Amino acid sequence: MHRALSLCILLLAALVPAHATDVSISAQALERTLKTQLFNAPDGRYYLRGDARSACYVYAEKPRITFEQDRLIVHLHTRAKLGTGVYGSCVGVSLTRDVDVSVLPDAQGETIGFRDARIDHLSDSRELNFLLVPFLSHQLPQQMKVNAADLMRQLLSHSAETTGYVFSLSTLKIHSMLVQGSLLVLDVDAGMKVN
Repeated sequence: MHRALSLCILLLAALVPAHATDVSISAQALERTLKTQLFNAPDGRYYLRGDARSACYVYAEKPRITFEQDRLIVHLHTRAKLGTGVYGSCVGVSLTRDVDVSVLPDAQGETIGFRDARIDHLSDSRELNFLLVPFLSHQLPQQMKVNAADLMRQLLSHSAETTGYVFSLSTLKIHSMLVQGSLLVLDVDAGMKVN
């Protein structure tokens, strides 16, 4: 009886047109996404210049996301060896800095996006900043974009194995995103189907 009632509820839910609902995303989930999309080298670094074998290089690592007021703060640790490579060594200066960039969440159809990048904390080295500013203000926000519908469809693709029912997402439209405390809250319309 309980199983039949659950099945009826699921079937009724599948027939109802899309309605607004809230989806909450933690800072840790956004960090994992950023690491997967951008900091995906074996060493967890993103190289702005050079690579793991280069004598001279610039890289960012250890992204950490927090929320402050209506913005997401991306905190990064950067390391640089700036100079000239000579016989496998970099002749120049070594720098280690922590940098912060903040972005506003921006809903775009099915996509979680970010805009209005503002560099809140930067290094005091002009040479390092020359490489960091384009990365922090343009490339980082672009790489943080996520198609929420694709992620939900991937999660639902295993529903038959775990629940015995095949759940699928037919539509998703993000209306707005707001930082509320320790979460990024999306207001979405979603349509689902259960087989």
